[in-house]
Formats: sequence, C-alpha cells, structure tokens
Amino acid sequence: MSRTVLLNPGPVNVTDRVRQALMLPDLCHREKEFTDLMAAIRAKLLRAFDIEEEYTSVLVSGSGTAALEMAVSSSLSPGRSMLVIQNGVYGERIGKICDIYQFNRHTIKLSWGEPPNLEDIEKELKENPDIEVVALVHHETTTGLLNPLKEVGELARRYEKIYLVDCISSLAGDEIDFKSIDIAVGTANKCIQGFPGVSFVLLREKDLERLRKIPERSLYFNLTGYHKAQEKGGLLFTPAIPAHYALDVALDELIEETVASRVQRYADAAKILRTGFKDIGLEFLIPEGWRSNCLTGLRLPKGVGYEKLHAELKANGFIIYAGQGNLSDTIFRIANMGDITNEEFERFLQILKTTCSNF
Repeated sequence: MSRTVLLNPGPVNVTDRVRQALMLPDLCHREKEFTDLMAAIRAKLLRAFDIEEEYTSVLVSGSGTAALEMAVSSSLSPGRSMLVIQNGVYGERIGKICDIYQFNRHTIKLSWGEPPNLEDIEKELKENPDIEVVALVHHETTTGLLNPLKEVGELARRYEKIYLVDCISSLAGDEIDFKSIDIAVGTANKCIQGFPGVSFVLLREKDLERLRKIPERSLYFNLTGYHKAQEKGGLLFTPAIPAHYALDVALDELIEETVASRVQRYADAAKILRTGFKDIGLEFLIPEGWRSNCLTGLRLPKGVGYEKLHAELKANGFIIYAGQGNLSDTIFRIANMGDITNEEFERFLQILKTTCSNF
C-alpha cells in the first residue's frame, strides 16, 4: 500500500526508525534516563553541524515558533533595538514578537519574495547605533526565497552586532555558514526529519555572559534559565518526551548521512521537481539563484483553483501546500523535505501533469 507523501514544509515524512522511537517506554522526565537523553540530543545537535567548539544548545518543547520567541525575547539588552528584515510571513513574525515584548525595532520591509538590498541594511546599521541585534529568516517558506545569510552576517559582524537567524526551514536542508551566526533557531520536524513537539536554540558560548544580564521577560521562554537548568541536568517544565526520543534517533540518522549529504540530497530532489515543473509549464515564483533547496513556490495555472488541485493530488496520495496571505489565491508550494524517494517525486510529477492537463 502506498503511503501519503507530505510535500508541505513540515511536519515531514520520517523513517520507520524515527517513527518507532515514539514507542519507547513511558518515562518520567525527572529521572536520570531523560536527563541523559536530553544531554545526548544537545550534544548531537552541535556534533551534526560541527559547531561543538564555540556553541551550546538549548531545547524547548513546542514548535519552531517557541524557540524563535525564546531567542528573540531573550537576546535584546534594555534600551537597545533590533533590526528585523521582513520579506515574508516569518520575518513579519519576528516583528510581531518584538512588538509583543515592546522592543524598539528598526524594520527593512520588503515585498514577499523580494531579496534584501545589502546597501539598505548597511545604511540602517550606520545610522542607528542603538541596534544590537540583526534578525533574519534564512529560508522564507512563504515563497521559497533563500535570504543572503552569509552576506547579511558579514555586515552584522562588521558593525559588531548580534546576528540572530531563523534557520527553522533551512537547517540540514540548505548550506549554512555558522561563522557569522550568533544565535540560530531550529526545530525537529523539518529538515532534521523528526516529529513536531521539540525545537531548539543554538548559540555561542561567549554570548552567555551578555544574555544572563538581560532581565527575565518570560516564564516559559527564558533562554538562559533553560540553559542553566539543562547544563545541570535539570529542566524547568515538563517536556514532550516522545518527540525527544524521535529527535535523538533523527539526529543519529543525520550524523550518519552527514549534513552535507542531506543538503545535496535535497538539492537533487529540488532539481528533479523543478525540471518536471518546467516540463508541465508551471511558472516559478522565485527566480533561479534565490530558491531554497527545500521548497518551490509556483503560480497556479490559469483556471486552476487551489482547493481542486489539492483535493485531486490528495486523492492520489500527495499533500501540497497553499500560499499564505495575499498569495493564497495565486500560488501553491511544494516542499521536498523529509524521507521521500526519487520514485515518489517522479510519480508526483506524473500525477500533477495529468491533473493540470485535465482542468
């Protein structure tokens, strides 16, 4: 029996090995077995991305947005401001978090899918010395745009700013140079190929002293509070234990495959899909050179409504993803995250081609 293939940007299809981890024995989170598991996961995160020497990790139960709110709310010193680069839903989400915490912020606001101009970013940094943190979404899944991570990071480093990056939809799927990143946010249920329920923050050890001086602003999303507890083998709140079991196995798989190999596998999958989309005659939302390995935004063909397209593909075992906001009626999105075979991608393209020709 063929399975349902998830072509949405998380949750993703996982391996049987990861799925079986959910069936491990019931466990009290206050027992040594869980604190050992948590310590292993934190270490594997650093090992997988080869950042063990300079970084530490913090786990939090919740979606990627939980880790993002933790990082944003815990990283800004009183009286300073954050520069937020917005060109999609998730950059705008960072801005919303800043507003909820009543942070001072400067914003570079662009159309969804429009890459930022580095000169505009440098101008903001030159003219606003109050900026302490620069915040960017690496892969904006709103459109499939891959923002210029390294180049923005070089500017942040030149002007001695903290660089906070939402890597939720790119970590282990797109190439990431950690040299300029101070704080990176990730989650289990996208390119790491685990289950929803646990996310994490990766941060430089040397920044901990500065972070500890920042007043606590949240009970649940207190980054340094979590770090202190986890370093001592403790935890502040009840975690999603099954999701941790699965993340531990997913990280084993990632380390075995290597991050570089997974990034290449996703790039190869994207090439298969995009070649097929061209053959069908679909129009790409993002120009070549700016696209993530992990997701492709496509304009709906003339006369084809998303709901009908979704229903037809779902009936054939494939889940696609709608556009958001003002793009909801004009685009659809195809992600290639997770444990999906090339044969499944080819079968999807055949069904998509037939479906589009029948409308």
